[in-house]
Amino acid sequence: MFQLVVNFLVFASQATAFFRLPCAAPIVIQRADPVVNPGMVSSHVHTIMGGNGFGFEMDFASTQKSTCSSCTVKEDMSNYWVPTLYYKGPDGKFTEVTQTGGATIYYLQRTDSLDPEYPHLTAFPNDLRMVAGDPFLRSYKDTPAQNAVTFACLGTGTPEFHGFPDINCPDGLRAQVFFPSCWNGKDMDSPNHKSHLAYPAGMDHGACPKSHPKRFISIFYEVIFNTPKFADKWHGKEQPFFVSNGDPTGYGYHADFVNGWKEGVLQKAINDCNIESGVIEECKHFSFITNQVAQSCRVPPSVHEQTSGTLNALPGCNPIQPGPALAKPQPDCPAPSRIGSPLFPFTDLTKTHRFAYIGCGLDLAGKERTLKGAKDERKDMTVQSCIKFCDKSGFNVAGLEHGNQCFCDYDRNIPNDRRPVPDLLRDCSSPCAGNPGQVCGGGGLISLYQRCNSIECGQTAASKPLKGGSRKRSDGKVGIQY
Repeated sequence: MFQLVVNFLVFASQATAFFRLPCAAPIVIQRADPVVNPGMVSSHVHTIMGGNGFGFEMDFASTQKSTCSSCTVKEDMSNYWVPTLYYKGPDGKFTEVTQTGGATIYYLQRTDSLDPEYPHLTAFPNDLRMVAGDPFLRSYKDTPAQNAVTFACLGTGTPEFHGFPDINCPDGLRAQVFFPSCWNGKDMDSPNHKSHLAYPAGMDHGACPKSHPKRFISIFYEVIFNTPKFADKWHGKEQPFFVSNGDPTGYGYHADFVNGWKEGVLQKAINDCNIESGVIEECKHFSFITNQVAQSCRVPPSVHEQTSGTLNALPGCNPIQPGPALAKPQPDCPAPSRIGSPLFPFTDLTKTHRFAYIGCGLDLAGKERTLKGAKDERKDMTVQSCIKFCDKSGFNVAGLEHGNQCFCDYDRNIPNDRRPVPDLLRDCSSPCAGNPGQVCGGGGLISLYQRCNSIECGQTAASKPLKGGSRKRSDGKVGIQY
């Protein structure tokens, strides 16, 4: 009897235990999906979080080559991704709707049984990958798979929606995705990337079907989109937001996952970290990446097209398909279909100016400037003009910021805590005022170039392909939606 009571308490605790994994920022936004379209350019744009081992073709070993992650647990180099959201203006142009941060991933310990013989929760096997949602859907059907995708209109108190709400959301639109948690016990993937898994009877709770008897810890994505930025830009009779696959309904929203947990760690957390607070720092089996590093972890895009800002059309071939019939894939797409060289955020001036890019450094607001020797500000600022100014002034380091500002100093004067960090690209992405094709710093970030001699000049460390980020399909074909 005593043992039965103990088992009851343990299982009751696990049924409500969870931990919340913050992912501070995307690592890359591009047409890539190594689950559905391995080794090729995918059909629509995704926003990807997690380890910087992400590439167009992946396995567990790829994740373990990551040197940083935008999610905060060091032992987790998994990748989590969702389609990008866009706003369509009255002129027919599309503008990216940024995410507030990156994403929050919930790991939920739902055993759904007080029977001690019920299958214990299992950590994901090494090469597991999975998909939730269907990009072709344009109408709602009451199925566990479709009920797993919902939207919350924050700041309104309204119930959750299965598609996009036709009301303004004053605190943002939150997209929510539950992944299936029942496994057939043998396959890491399946032809449709779904059949090896199943939802329990209640979608997020209940018993697993006999065909999928193994029970994983449940994962649930939350992504908050900054729709309040467009609150005064609604037009027409319907809401103005579109998923990157041409979906104006929200029913085609979806998410992908590739497991990259260090072997054994997630299972230890499942066994021992039965907390109900959701505070991930309370789990003794995890160590943590600083928020600054998580926000700075980036992968350079390799599809040479614009995905952010304002666009004439959705990237790839994604015409608006409102349904209610299933959307159709678009064959013979003329959009960029080859995986190119990684697009690092710098201009190579080693041969013409003898200055090499050394990375994206910090220049924090409200503090003393990182480079203090001289300053130039102009409406036609370019990387070349900044380097010329600093070189002529006798300094060996030039830095660009805010698109139109140039700072100079000597390398020896740069504080160590402001210097670029190897493998952290950071988000230096502000276009230069005089040449939008060049990068001139970012928010609290400075693009740094240093004078080099003929021996040092050449391909910089910053321009070398990251581990795991350059694998590609040799035929360069574009992917087709599943």
